[in-house]
Amino acid sequence: MAAGKAVPAGPELCWEPIPLEAIEEARERTRGAVLRTPLVRLDADEPVPAIFLKLECLQPIRSFKLRGAHNAIVKAGRAALAEGVWTGSAGNMAQAVAWAARALGVPCTVYVPETAPRTKIASVGRYGGRVVELPVDEWVDIFRTRHREGASGVFVHPYSDPDVMAGNAVIGLEILEGLPEVDTVIVPWGGGGLCCGIASAIKTLQPQTRVYASEIDTGAPLAPSLAAGHPVEVPYVPSFADGIGSPFVNAEMFDLAQRLLDGAIVVSREETAAAARLIIERNRVVPEGAAATAVAAALTGRAGRGTIACLVSGGNIDTQTLTTILHGETPR
Repeated sequence: MAAGKAVPAGPELCWEPIPLEAIEEARERTRGAVLRTPLVRLDADEPVPAIFLKLECLQPIRSFKLRGAHNAIVKAGRAALAEGVWTGSAGNMAQAVAWAARALGVPCTVYVPETAPRTKIASVGRYGGRVVELPVDEWVDIFRTRHREGASGVFVHPYSDPDVMAGNAVIGLEILEGLPEVDTVIVPWGGGGLCCGIASAIKTLQPQTRVYASEIDTGAPLAPSLAAGHPVEVPYVPSFADGIGSPFVNAEMFDLAQRLLDGAIVVSREETAAAARLIIERNRVVPEGAAATAVAAALTGRAGRGTIACLVSGGNIDTQTLTTILHGETPR
């Protein structure tokens, strides 16, 4: 994919890789609120690599997002939470923030794109969150500006927040504890908070282990940005992999990605649907589109061989999308 135009700057931020002490503190802070999810082998035919699935789709909200949201909100403290919390999300962080806010008894507002799956929006309402739908362009601006007119309370950025990344990074500790021989870890790239959090843990404790981001070609800014050496914009079309895909990479997340990741692997909608179908048919686990990109990337062979751990980051998939995949077709 060719590099696009330079990305407009938001607030100037600079994050460091998450230190091990902060990751361990996040583990303690989230203990009992999140699950230590299983790590199981993908039942795939040889000669594919040994692929293991880290099943974050089994979290209470069916997404890894609960880890970072809970850590960030609890760490903010009661005084800061007096006016509640808010976030922007395609659905999974919206659910996570609403779930954590309900547990703490504070109000929550989430801004979602008009294209957000109804399954995810319905869950936010069940958890007590107030949902505001926005045009995609306005919604995307939240991730750059960290601002929305009328929003009040603590803003929980869905990915560009050290406390969110620290919660996500606990997954890296769990992978290394459960699969110390792992050669490669593949993580879906949405905004980078999951990738860079996990990579912070892995590169600190086991620097020889490779960490790759997986992207879908309907909105894959990281790979061309890494090739160009700076953040670039790319064409973006919403797809069934609604948890990832964007026209840009935040500058501060790009800087972390350059320092922590070994590369980005872009897969197609067809490869993603096929990977989701394989996971469902062989392991009887239902991933959402974004989650299947990690396995799709592993199956391309571009992450090498050896032992590969893939993040099945969530399982919040619309019934119609799931039906289309099970019928052997590729959703939009």
